[in-house]
Amino acid sequence: MKSAKNSRRNFIKATGIVSGASLIAPSYTFGIIHKKKKGALVGHGDFQYRVDQEWGIQDPTKIPVNDCHEMVMDSKGRILMTTTGANNNNVLVYDKSGKVLESWGTTFPGAHGLSIMGENSDQFLFITDPDTHRVTKTSIDGKTIMTLDRPKEVEGYTSDDQFKPTETTILPNGEFYIADGYGENYIIHYDADGNYLNHFGGKGSGEDKFNCCHGITLDTRDASNPTLLITSRASQEFKRFTLDGKHLETIKLPGCSICRPVIHGENIYFAVIVTKTWDTYDGMIAVLDSNNKIVSLPGGSVPDYSSGILAEPTYDGKTFKNPHDVLVDNDGNLYVPQWNSGKTYPIKLNRV
Repeated sequence: MKSAKNSRRNFIKATGIVSGASLIAPSYTFGIIHKKKKGALVGHGDFQYRVDQEWGIQDPTKIPVNDCHEMVMDSKGRILMTTTGANNNNVLVYDKSGKVLESWGTTFPGAHGLSIMGENSDQFLFITDPDTHRVTKTSIDGKTIMTLDRPKEVEGYTSDDQFKPTETTILPNGEFYIADGYGENYIIHYDADGNYLNHFGGKGSGEDKFNCCHGITLDTRDASNPTLLITSRASQEFKRFTLDGKHLETIKLPGCSICRPVIHGENIYFAVIVTKTWDTYDGMIAVLDSNNKIVSLPGGSVPDYSSGILAEPTYDGKTFKNPHDVLVDNDGNLYVPQWNSGKTYPIKLNRV
């Protein structure tokens, strides 16, 4: 199987002409009054949603986007999103209505992972950029606090450009982990000041190895026993580890190339960036229950476990264009940024 990294990069090359054509402004632009359309109903069971394709649309001449990657919500209820591009502001700040309040950050051309921690004025962000081979800690308004490059303590790296981080997760005490999903697939653990503590993982097919450790999150649903959930995207699975890097279990999701795990309540949410092919638009959202079973696939077919394992789902052909992340608000609504989607803005799924 091709690695996700290579497939992703080849897809970008193969669709260069399409991406260039997508510079044409979308039909709905900032400042133009238009009648709101009633979106399609997607999802299954208790997790059904009304799609709002117009939620995040802006005037691309004023607020351009390229590949949109991840979203978080701050303590004020504002939604922050990373988007790539050397000439763009790489972080957009939305309100819940879909209005962009501000944008900042021109030094993250490959802006990818986005994590948030803290409260109010003490909140901070971690931004990963596989293109610059760097992770940056910033204040909530974009002031640089710390930068981290290739960890010299890890012998698996011989050059700086091998370090292509895709995600971070932060512990309550400030310690954090970096997932090198497009690089050597190590998970590197640091203290709150950015000092190296240890690492685990690496490329491979073993239970403690990864095939694109694209996303990582801290799972505190069992408060007495917090663990790490880490995707192995190209293998269409995610894995659970102890905080010191011991493998506990692997959960396979056939047909689902999943990005980062997002926990809300008892459920796990994944953006499924692709199901079958990287050369056309694809993807859906997966909602899992506390037993790691998919209960809803907005943008896809009904989850089918009739054979005892998940049957590969089918994309509905219309809802998403390579969704890359999902943000869940307090009302259960979903906000979805999309990768290599013709420079489209994020969309919203309203819980019904």
